[in-house]
Amino acid sequence: MSLHEIKVPVAVAAAEVIENALAAAENADWGVFEDRPTASAWLGGYFASKATGDAALRRLRQGLRGVAELGRAARRAMPDADWREAYKAHFKPWRSGRLHWVPVWERVAYVLPAGDVAVWLDPGMAFGTGNHETTRLCCERLVAFAAQPGNSNFENRNSNFENRNSKLGTQNPSLRVIDAGCGSGILAISAAQLGFTKIVGFDNDPAAVAVSRENAALNGVDAEVELFAGDLVTGLHGRRADLVMANILADVLRRFARELVSAVAPGGWLVLSGILATEIADVRRDFATVARGWANESRTLGEWADLKLVRPGR
Repeated sequence: MSLHEIKVPVAVAAAEVIENALAAAENADWGVFEDRPTASAWLGGYFASKATGDAALRRLRQGLRGVAELGRAARRAMPDADWREAYKAHFKPWRSGRLHWVPVWERVAYVLPAGDVAVWLDPGMAFGTGNHETTRLCCERLVAFAAQPGNSNFENRNSNFENRNSKLGTQNPSLRVIDAGCGSGILAISAAQLGFTKIVGFDNDPAAVAVSRENAALNGVDAEVELFAGDLVTGLHGRRADLVMANILADVLRRFARELVSAVAPGGWLVLSGILATEIADVRRDFATVARGWANESRTLGEWADLKLVRPGR
């Protein structure tokens, strides 16, 4: 199998701005790389075909218009071994509680502690690494929600695990999860690996939904996750969940605050991310106005923040 690598030169001074813009747009197709000794920086992406890469490059240039100037793209075909080795240099497993996010090429060798479970990540399928602060904040909230008394008994379903996916425990079957703006599906798939079975994920980009379905199949949880194309109006209409997660741009979250709040069941959590630390006060104020009487708290990780709101009841 050969993948197509695309490298786009950018100014070193623009690297951080570009990385933040990609994260805010949930664009997992590209990584930002720097070589300090040569004072150079570039965007790199790996795609299944030239046509897929060209389409991603067009979206990239459109999305970064007015943000940063992009240089002329260079392309080359990469044998499977080459691109995997390139990712291994900077993509390492990480964990939160009992849930691990692990590159798929470590599936055979990676040893899970007893009772733990993994989400297998394949960057070649535009899954991303889950390492960005906004994703980590959401994943940590998801793990905390699953650990709530009554939300999981964390009984092992498979005592030897054999380095395969084995869910942490049988969740309360009535609990529902919504991943609003699912991107590559990492949050919805993580919820399934924690044992939740009533999971809905949607994105306004049909290509993202297709990637999410592929990633769900990679992890063997496609039966537990319903994925479809939709926005924050159509995707949430008529739905209510015990955990609603939205890792989206702050201005979008604020614009659709009522829709997001209305989708939370009594006693449920609303977890918001994709928020710059400088924006959290405005987001918190807007949601406190819509969700009166709800408990709320936020955390900061690097330049990013999240917001958790808990609806009274249950």
